[in-house]
Amino acid sequence: MTARILVVDDIPANVKLLEARLVAEYFDVLTAGDGRSALAICENTSVDLVLLDIMMPDMDGFEVCERLKANSRTAHIPVVMVTALDQPSDRVRGLKAGADDFLTKPVNDLQLMSRVKSLVRLKNVSDELRLRAQTAHTIGLQELARADRPDEPGNVLLVDGRASSQERLLRALKPIAEVSVIADPQAALFEAAENSFDLVIVNANFDDYDPLRLCSQLRSLERTRFIPILLVTEQGSEEMIVRALELGVTDYIMRPVDPNELVARSLTQVRRKHCNDRLRASVQHTIELAITDDLTGLHNRRYLDGHLKLLIDRASARGRPLSICITDIDRFKLVNDTYGHDAGDEVLREFANRVRATVRGADLACRFGGEEFVIVMPDTTPEMAAIVAERLRLMIEGRAFGISHGGTVLSVTASLGIATLRPQDDTPEALLKRADTALYQAKNNGRNRVVAAAA
Repeated sequence: MTARILVVDDIPANVKLLEARLVAEYFDVLTAGDGRSALAICENTSVDLVLLDIMMPDMDGFEVCERLKANSRTAHIPVVMVTALDQPSDRVRGLKAGADDFLTKPVNDLQLMSRVKSLVRLKNVSDELRLRAQTAHTIGLQELARADRPDEPGNVLLVDGRASSQERLLRALKPIAEVSVIADPQAALFEAAENSFDLVIVNANFDDYDPLRLCSQLRSLERTRFIPILLVTEQGSEEMIVRALELGVTDYIMRPVDPNELVARSLTQVRRKHCNDRLRASVQHTIELAITDDLTGLHNRRYLDGHLKLLIDRASARGRPLSICITDIDRFKLVNDTYGHDAGDEVLREFANRVRATVRGADLACRFGGEEFVIVMPDTTPEMAAIVAERLRLMIEGRAFGISHGGTVLSVTASLGIATLRPQDDTPEALLKRADTALYQAKNNGRNRVVAAAA
């Protein structure tokens, strides 16, 4: 995992210490000695997470965080406050300012890295949703999910094995959410899968059950994968916290639980869930209808034209590779001429199914037009792109295509051309042109092969 982290502290020794720890884990690190410099960096540079000191002259960390969250260009950046302040009131103030977490100095290395990686993963998911919603907005389909909507009531599932703590947590949460309480973890898993919850709070106080088992199961089920999880645990349970964050737990709070901090952390998670739900709805219910190819179910060229530039800009800004593959069904006209266009449509649908089965989760597959398809592969080197393309070629060649009318079976092959983003001044048109040239070379060299464009 790679990410760009901004470290903000007015004491150079603190900055150097955090910078050394992060660089050792291969993070790209930026630094700032005061709040104004930090705001300017976040405004003008792609930042994935901010580690922010509170006690700074001129502008303290609380004000910096508030300004970051009030700016639509920076509101999505996770903020972790790294401070010597350790009172519940300080944490609540920071959470209300928009901070995602607190780490107390001196910072535990394991806890630092686990929290950073967890928040970066969450941001990557949110970034992809915002990017796709931005594509919809750019091509004029739907207004982006607005961040200024009033807070909606949360629906919270509390999983707690003890009646006494159930009562205390329920009393704290009642003013902000509808709360369902379950003592049995397995019953809670079924409840979460069958109903719509904005947050699951798991109290790690079971005598004969590992609470991380429930957290893992919630993350593995399709119906509960995106529900935020807040873990309640004992002081000194660093190992459990680190493991929980690795499993995908979103946040945690230590016992004895401060009711105000519980409310602040719960509200943060519920708001984030509502925001991501709106973005997903934008993607799933609006974009997909307007920019999906009716025949194959893949994205169409309209979507590719809008989204490819965003992916290229993001890869260029982060210094990450990006590759594309254009594939064309060999001698497809012969299929239409011999068996008719209905048979040709069946071949196109099956071809799209095999493309969909081959590409990875982060890849974008589109029908470019006719019998041509484009696969965009973020974070993919030329060598890896060639492996993906060859896997697709073998999948097309390796199993015959059936046609329902007359029970005909066809042998189908495909030619593929790949190209990789050049580090400077590359454009979507130039990248597609290089891949298209490689595709025609594959055709001219005898078809049913992969050809990579010259770097």
